[in-house]
Amino acid sequence: MGRIGERFRALRARGEKALVTFVTAGDPDLAQTEALVLAHVEAGADAVEIGMPFSDPIGEGPTIQRASERALRGGVTLRQVFELIERLRPQLEAPLILMGYANNFLSLGEAAFAARAAAIGLDGVIAIDLPPEEGEELFGRLREREIDPILLAAPTTRPARLAMLAKETRGFLYFVSLTGVTGARQALSATLEREVREVRRVSDVPVCVGFGVSTPEHAREVARFADGVAVGSALIDCVERASSPEAGRAAAARLVAALKAPLRAG
Repeated sequence: MGRIGERFRALRARGEKALVTFVTAGDPDLAQTEALVLAHVEAGADAVEIGMPFSDPIGEGPTIQRASERALRGGVTLRQVFELIERLRPQLEAPLILMGYANNFLSLGEAAFAARAAAIGLDGVIAIDLPPEEGEELFGRLREREIDPILLAAPTTRPARLAMLAKETRGFLYFVSLTGVTGARQALSATLEREVREVRRVSDVPVCVGFGVSTPEHAREVARFADGVAVGSALIDCVERASSPEAGRAAAARLVAALKAPLRAG
């Protein structure tokens, strides 16, 4: 069992739910990204997704699209993101997950990507646009190196496919809370609980709910029926609105702490 599985097992033993946070690598620069990841973990994040900026992020709403554009204007590359993760790894125990699109990862070749990911201590990979049928070789290479390929399910996922995804994912199953793109929302789907409980009927794999989760109230609601929440756009909004990098980190840390509070035991 890898670092992600161990974290979820420890949280379950304490009756606690996971907070998985997100940053876009290189927004506004890599030094700020490194500081943000450390600030998230210090404030209570159980794992951090580091987003690889991409020119055509089809699953992302305006907030993360703007973050990717800022990072790409700064010239961020996959090599630099790997170096960022390599710097972060000895500084914290929380799992680190690389999230992005298949083109970024496959540009190195499956074997080379997995080898480099293992060498820097990466714990998981989310390839948003790579279904398991198309990602069999990459995901197999990652599993060989004890890196978790984390798969996604959605409200539109049919029962047979949901069972397959729950079986094939590692670390946790990322459940997309809505049919749409990322972004902070005022309210969660009224059918979300029923949809997550469908996963429970076929597997005991940890389930993390993302896309649209943005407030402590959302976190409290989701914690009733899921193993954790994933929050990205609301945290990037904090940084984007801030008057300085320091103010942005402080605002993001406050939100992380507020999101984690209702997920703690009791």
